[in-house]
This record gives sequence, C-alpha cells and structure tokens, in this order.
Amino acid sequence: MRFAPKSELDDFLEENPDIQLLEVLMPDYNGILRCKRIQRREFLSLFEGSFSVPKTVPFLAIRGDMYEGVDPAEIGGDPDQVLRPIEGTLVRVPWFDSPVAQVLTAYADGDEYSWIDPRSPLLKVLSRYSDSSLSPVVVTELEFYLIADGDGARPSPLLGRIPGTGLRQEGIQYCMADDLYECDAFLNDVRQACDIQKVPLTAIHSEFSPGQWEINTHHQSDPVLAGDHAMLLRRIVKSVARRHGISATFMAKPFADIAGSGMHIHASVYAADGSNIFADDDPILPPRLMPTLRHAVAGLGDTINQGMAVFAPNPNSFRRFKAGAFAPSGASWGYDHREVALRVPASSESNRRIEHRIAGADANPYFVLAAVLAGIHAGLERARDPGEPVAREADLSENTVTLPTRIDAAIKMFCEGDILPAYFGRKFVDTYAAIRQGESDDYHSRVPDLDYEWYLRAL
Repeated sequence: MRFAPKSELDDFLEENPDIQLLEVLMPDYNGILRCKRIQRREFLSLFEGSFSVPKTVPFLAIRGDMYEGVDPAEIGGDPDQVLRPIEGTLVRVPWFDSPVAQVLTAYADGDEYSWIDPRSPLLKVLSRYSDSSLSPVVVTELEFYLIADGDGARPSPLLGRIPGTGLRQEGIQYCMADDLYECDAFLNDVRQACDIQKVPLTAIHSEFSPGQWEINTHHQSDPVLAGDHAMLLRRIVKSVARRHGISATFMAKPFADIAGSGMHIHASVYAADGSNIFADDDPILPPRLMPTLRHAVAGLGDTINQGMAVFAPNPNSFRRFKAGAFAPSGASWGYDHREVALRVPASSESNRRIEHRIAGADANPYFVLAAVLAGIHAGLERARDPGEPVAREADLSENTVTLPTRIDAAIKMFCEGDILPAYFGRKFVDTYAAIRQGESDDYHSRVPDLDYEWYLRAL
C-alpha cells in the first residue's frame, strides 16, 4: 500500500467540487478511527506530507486516557507526527447532510510507515512471508448488534416485530428473511456506503442471537488492505445506524445472556507459482488435511494464549469465553466444525483455508491479522504437528474454558511469548501491553453498582 499523491486529491476535487470538509481518519491501537475534520484550504498540506498530529494519538486508551508505561523517550513533550493519506481511500461520506469527504491515513516517517502506526506489526509479519516466497490471502467476518433507541441505563438489542402485535421476536432467528425486510433501509444504506467508500461488501445476514448480524468483505491478497476494510466497515455500520435513529456496537459481549460478537479470520497461503500450499493435489472427501496445513494449525495453536491480549483486548472481551456461548473454549481444531477455535471449512482444494474464530469484534483488525499470520508462518517454519482434529460430530458446548479468562493474565502471556514478540518487535509489544494494562488497572479500580448490590448491606 502506498501513500496517495497530490494528483489523487486534484482528481477527486475536480469530480466533487462541492466538498468543503475532509475527515482525516487516524487508526489507533484500540481499533478506533480517531478523526480530525479539516477545511478545504488545509487539504493540500495533508497530501504534500506536511500535516501532523500529536504523536500520542495512536496510544490513547479506549476512553481517551493516556496511561503510564509508553516510552517517554517517544512521547515526552507530546511531539508531532506526520500523517500521510492512504492511496485510494479519499471518498465521499454519504451519511452527512453537508458535503464531507474522508481519507484513511498512516503515521509516517518520510515515505515509510512509522513504528507507531497500527499497521506496522502486520507489515513486519508480511515481510517474513515475502522472505519465504509466500503470499497470504485473508478474509474478515465481523459480528455486531443493532441497538434499539432508548434512554435507559442499559441497552437492548433491536428485535424484529411479531406482526399484528406490539411484541418483539425473542430467540434464535438465524438468517431470518423478516429481519432483512425490517432492516432493509439500513442495510441498503450500508451497501451504498460500502460502494462509495470502496469497501468490498459480500454478504450480510442476521445471526443466531436476536439483534445480532454478521457482515463480510471480499478476500484480499493484501492483508493490510483487508485490515483497512474492516476498520472502515465498522465505521460505516455505526454511522449508518445512527443516521437511522438506532445504534450499532462491535463490543465483544454487550449482553450477558446471549452470544458475544466475534471477528473471524479466514487465511490461506500461496506459493510463488500461485498454488495454495494447503491444497491436496489428489482431492478426496472428506479431505486429507495436508502436512503444511497441519503445521499452520499447530503454529496457530501455539500462539493462541500469547495472542489473547490482541484477540480479546478489553476486560469485557473475556466475557465471550464460556461454555455454550458460541465462542471457542480452548485451542481446538477440526474440519467443518464451528465450535472449534481453528476451523478448516469445507471447500474446494484451491480454496483450502483455516478459519481463526477466537478474536472479538472489538479487536484491532491489523493486530489480529498480524497475530494470525504470524502463527501460521511460525507453524510452517517449525513444522510441528497439532495432533488429531476434533471429530465432526463432537459436542464442545460444555467444554471447560482453557483460554486465559482475564486480561491481566493475557497481557503477561503476550509479553512473555516466544513467537509473537519476535514477529512484532519488542518496542510494539511493550507499548501495547502498557496501554492494555493501564486500561485494566483503571477498569478494576472502579466500584461498580454490583458491589453495592452484593456487599453494602451484607457486610
């Protein structure tokens, strides 16, 4: 991916002469697109490489706090950092009444990405693939909830109406046509926004839990671009929902009694001659799971625990992982089985791939893609075997959760890992861990209402 030249701005303004405002989108370590709106007279400075923002922006915590632990040699005095626009991302914003455009940016040092940019760990991993003459192809699948409009203290999922009544439909309604009908205006505006903003939407459907949806993009041979698409897609969904008087959330576990929302990654790897290295030259059914695929699965299994701080970045994220909650309980793998952590979907051999089902929808897509691809690459390098896959008929819904169940344990495993720090770089690992630990300490220092309900009268 390259930075956008000035000619891209000139062409865009010639085609869109009414645009007076530009939203500069800045990804941070939380997977949030921070935003600065600039006037037309400032557009040129961004495309000429002289536009800067505080270097601390990508390190802000989820509420905008700045926690201790980030190297003061990097952020002391809150210095400026140049932003560069990403080629092909200058587009109109369709959900505003005023003429506004947006562009995705990167933190840059000259003509290179700065180490502080959230894409940097993924770029480091991709350089390993290039050195091995391999090319990954990835797809993201995102789950989210639509939230009904309300003014109470707690949100409620947006449920479908039961015709002829004032009741709302509870229970499992996977791929319900009536949900598509009732949300048609919202879904159509999401589709149009994706077209305008060059996000290749492929499918959207209602999920198992009431009010939950899944939205998918097209596979990409450039994983950085896939990360960009996931970031932009979350912005599109949330913004269009607001336009329709509702809201959307990619929070991992917004409701205690129904399933959380995940971000599934499908990944395959291709050799220099264009062949899928996971494919069998002599396909049979059920398929033989080839040694290279098994090595990749083993690498992913080796990185699950040390990657949980990436896959589940917030204290809330870990609420997804409990028996029977439609989320993996441990480092299991298998063919065509949706309860495992690492699934090999049924497909043609040329499309043979691994689906990583652990990350929450709240995770930073760049970091998740980096961790998944690092695990696959490490598995190929180490040539370990993952053991036997879970049988297709096995019921895992009551399995004990063996994944880390608290963010503090996950942060420790991340810092002490033997694979991901080597792929990401120690500076990034220490910085990311400091942000996550700061948020955890802040979160757990608060006294919630539940403390009063349980303890105030009894103790």
